[in-house]
Amino acid sequence: MKDVLSVVAAIIMLLSTIPYIVDIVKGKTKPNIVTWFVWSVLIGIGAAALFAENQVPAALLLLGDGIATFAVVLFGLKHGKAKLDAFDAGCFIGAIVGLILWLIFDSPMIAVVATIVIDLIGTMPTIRHSWFHPEEETVITFALGVIATTLTLISLPSYEFAAWIYPAYLLLSNGLLVVTIQHGHDLANKDKRE
Repeated sequence: MKDVLSVVAAIIMLLSTIPYIVDIVKGKTKPNIVTWFVWSVLIGIGAAALFAENQVPAALLLLGDGIATFAVVLFGLKHGKAKLDAFDAGCFIGAIVGLILWLIFDSPMIAVVATIVIDLIGTMPTIRHSWFHPEEETVITFALGVIATTLTLISLPSYEFAAWIYPAYLLLSNGLLVVTIQHGHDLANKDKRE
């Protein structure tokens, strides 16, 4: 049963960006390409490291997430926000420095932890964008991420640190984005009513 849950979680994560991509094409959602590109790179590294650690459920989640995230980058290049401001550039540089540090240590477990830290840095532009422009984000994508990561955590055969840390981080990250976007929508709706 746990194997089925991990595959379902990976499929949900893979499909989670379809509403996001549809909204990109419609011009409604404007992804921050810096964040999505950083996520694509990091998720790929994380998936490889988790496969190397034989943490298949978490690795499958990241594999589905990586494919979906890179699809957002491709669609977002045409329709998204690809302009770097100082904050985005700082996050991107932080991600590069983190990757260099990971290469120095040459350890799958260190790679997972470093990837999470770098991912958090890379997420900051989207959190900021979600706060100021919630109407340009698609909340369902991140809500599906919450569901997928929860299913992955339930499906884990063991709760070794390497197995649960990345899915737990993604659960918190996606959850924070859901709350931020929804709060922004609620504030906008409240302003319209007043």
